[in-house]
Amino acid sequence: MQRVLVAILTFSLGTAGTAPKYLCTYYDIVDYLNISSHDKLHTYILPKANLKEPVEVKLDFMLVAILSVVEKLQTVSFYFILNLEWKNPLATWNPQDFCNISQVILPLDTYWSPPIFILERVDGQNSDMNYMVLMHNGTFNSTRPLQVTLTCSLIILKFPFDTQTCNLSIASFLYPAVRDIVMKSRRTASESMKDSQSYFLTDGEWKFTNLSVIEYTEVLDDEGFSVITYMISMERRPTLYILNLILPTCALYLLDMAVLFGPSSLEEKINFQIAIILGSSMLAVILNNSLPTSSNKPPVIVLFFLGTFLLMIMAVLDTFFLLYQQRKSRPLDKVLRRFQRHVGAELAKTPLRNQPVTHLAKEGLQHLSPPKKAQGGGQPAKGHWRPQEQNSFMPVLEKVLLYSHFFLSLFFFTLISVKWSS
Repeated sequence: MQRVLVAILTFSLGTAGTAPKYLCTYYDIVDYLNISSHDKLHTYILPKANLKEPVEVKLDFMLVAILSVVEKLQTVSFYFILNLEWKNPLATWNPQDFCNISQVILPLDTYWSPPIFILERVDGQNSDMNYMVLMHNGTFNSTRPLQVTLTCSLIILKFPFDTQTCNLSIASFLYPAVRDIVMKSRRTASESMKDSQSYFLTDGEWKFTNLSVIEYTEVLDDEGFSVITYMISMERRPTLYILNLILPTCALYLLDMAVLFGPSSLEEKINFQIAIILGSSMLAVILNNSLPTSSNKPPVIVLFFLGTFLLMIMAVLDTFFLLYQQRKSRPLDKVLRRFQRHVGAELAKTPLRNQPVTHLAKEGLQHLSPPKKAQGGGQPAKGHWRPQEQNSFMPVLEKVLLYSHFFLSLFFFTLISVKWSS
């Protein structure tokens, strides 16, 4: 019996100084943090060791793609990656006690995570990555890819040479900024801009040009809430609109000017000009489908189409006016020529004293016929009726109308170019 007691005592003394068993699995860390057994209450309570100090949430933003811009609805769709980082002093461990395991990946609903709210959001898809990384020092890191549709005030005054700036404001209106949550940007705007441009995927109508970050406190119901606003600037690539709208309109207007200055008859000019106006109206329908229904000021491209259309209408009216003046002078000219032939015939039939009939007829025709140019001077003889004097102003009137239309068109296109470039 004594030998058994000595053996037990010897075994116990020999094992008392041995090293503890190493814990080298993630399950051991989960068990150490008591994650498997704690209730959901831990996911709703702020992880604060000191109630007077707010939890600092650091945000990192990276724009990946500009999916769509709808001018009529005043909405913009973005695809971006949002990274959040915060600390929980109640979830820490010593990596040396767990084979130097310094981080573990947990479901998003395991611990508290900051609830974020996007102010301008009207539609979108939530992130499918419902996991976060927990570091040994209590630092949580959550990366969320988001596709959202935002409302944005799109100013299309210089369409299609416009640059738009849309805001993406992230806040948490459940916790005031003074005592609960303070949101800060982890990197500067230039660093976020550089990473966004390096990972930017789309190369469509809009070009991502700039990114600005503003941190401020929004006061709501006498409470201040921390807000971070990312101002995304983008520039439209106008090549498609130049080729589909502006250049065809300019080509149609040049064709209208060529018809106006051409040698065709006035009736043919009117037919060509009306056909050109119908073609430009089809381009206006295409433009109407891409512009919003309301705006404080009409876009420059609307003024461009409207001015070009009015100039074409003015060209048709000028041609109609010239045609009216031309046809107005024709009946009087025909009556006078008919009267000339009638008087000549009557004088040829009436004999006078001793003068031959043929001599009287020739004399009467000489008095009623248009005078020949005076010999040597090149000037018409005076004292005779000239039936075509009434049409001498028609070429002058036509030139005045044509050149006034040309200079008015030149002034209009210069004004539109200045508005687009300013």
